[in-house]
Amino acid sequence: MESKGSSSSSSSISMKSLERVVSDKAFKLGNSFPCQICVVGFLCGICLTSLFLAALTSIGTFELAAFSFSSLSPPCNSTSQIINAHVDRKLKWKNKAELEEENDDDQVKLLVSAWDNLLLNNEDYFKKQGMNKSDVPNAPHLENCEERSRAREHLDTRISNHTFPSWISGGDEDNYPLTRRVQREIWYHQHPLNCEDKSLKFLVADWETLPGFGIGAQIAGMTGLLAIAINENRVLVSNYYNRADHDGCKGSSRGSWSCYFLPETSKECRKRALEVMKKREAWESGIVTGKQNYSTKEIWSGHIPTIWGKPWSYMKPTTEINGTLISSHRKMDRRWWRAQAVRYLMRFQTEYTCGLMNVARHSAFGREAAEIVLSAGGWRNKKEIRSEMEEDVWFNHKPWIPRPMLSVHVRMGDKACEMRVAALEEYMRLADRIRERFPELNRIWLSTEMKEVVERSKEYGQWRFYYTEVARQVGNNSMAEYEASLGREMSTNYPLVNFLMASEADFFVGALGSTWCFLIDGMRNTGGKVMSGYLSVNKDRFW
Repeated sequence: MESKGSSSSSSSISMKSLERVVSDKAFKLGNSFPCQICVVGFLCGICLTSLFLAALTSIGTFELAAFSFSSLSPPCNSTSQIINAHVDRKLKWKNKAELEEENDDDQVKLLVSAWDNLLLNNEDYFKKQGMNKSDVPNAPHLENCEERSRAREHLDTRISNHTFPSWISGGDEDNYPLTRRVQREIWYHQHPLNCEDKSLKFLVADWETLPGFGIGAQIAGMTGLLAIAINENRVLVSNYYNRADHDGCKGSSRGSWSCYFLPETSKECRKRALEVMKKREAWESGIVTGKQNYSTKEIWSGHIPTIWGKPWSYMKPTTEINGTLISSHRKMDRRWWRAQAVRYLMRFQTEYTCGLMNVARHSAFGREAAEIVLSAGGWRNKKEIRSEMEEDVWFNHKPWIPRPMLSVHVRMGDKACEMRVAALEEYMRLADRIRERFPELNRIWLSTEMKEVVERSKEYGQWRFYYTEVARQVGNNSMAEYEASLGREMSTNYPLVNFLMASEADFFVGALGSTWCFLIDGMRNTGGKVMSGYLSVNKDRFW
């Protein structure tokens, strides 16, 4: 693959002179078949001379580059593929007028390549090109993870006269009832001003590690423990998280939920709880409790906190199953609560998770983002100082993805023992239902563990599919076997990426019988997506 570059400034004057002598028309004529067989004598000499001069012009003006495409892991060891471009010349981003005279595709590839190496933090790449990172146009689909995580950690620290760090999108009507109030009060409950207060009580619990428990089941179990903690006026402190026990999670975040999301309580309260739990009298007096103090029934189907009344009783019906809008069902209280709890536990991504999402978006949308940036006028050096508007207002905007976007999660495999599984065709019929109302919708973020589903998606040429590049399951092996084949790091990272992508999509089609889909629905209904609705191929098995 070849791409055009730019000449050095020292030779630009002479090259422009040659370009005046040799037009593009002459160059094309010199390569044509009639020229080779019909031009003789002096005219042939002129033709050859033109070719020679054009070649010199090309050498002086353009240097060729070979792009190699390979699957690499960025610093965050994401599961998605990105492009690594090895370019042996300086890059020069062209303005819009210059782009009209050059192959747009080459410029798009160059910009995607530079963004690739920004994600990899590849200093050698930019040194080799003789350019600064600041020369690269801003990537609308990427976040500055270091900067963003610093801001989130600051917001999540409670101090006197502290303003509540809101993470809720949309208006009250776009979320489950009381979402803003509930999120605020959970946060204050979990972040006492004085963690040394002798009256504080704690519930310290590891994440579930029983064989066969997927990520969804683990999260659902922790939402039950959060409910118990609030009902008993305890601060929940989650301890060992086996899925974060891998090399991607560094330092104290290894084996901890805090590798992926900001912790459920403050560092001070965590420290205090871990100190207290070492004392036998603390357990005997009830200052600290653990999972062993509660039955399975209490954790999985215990009492929902009622300090906010019964807001689930007036949830607007927005879920459709078999063509019917469901106005009420069993366990509506649990649906409302799990949505609130999972939103709280996932309220802020860490720098690590931010990096995973950057790589996923770049792999899926990088080329489209580059085309948009270049069509808007090409490159311009970034300003050294950002305006107040950029710092205080635009900074909080979410990274770009092409919209509208539909997320489809197809759950099959061993899930058949728990619910009615549906083929891709059923999901796509629901997708077509949405498209009838919103004809501009033609993009799907597809998440599934089954290779068969990805292959079948190619039959739907009227849709554009995006998905993470990962080995998928063939046959009906158990999810535990499939995850083991991927390894702990990948089997945790790529589902979480899909989960967060689904949470941000404009529409969602899934299977409520799947705990994973149930939790995605909860994140959407506390993330400004209530009025997008939810089309499901089946109902929850407990309704």
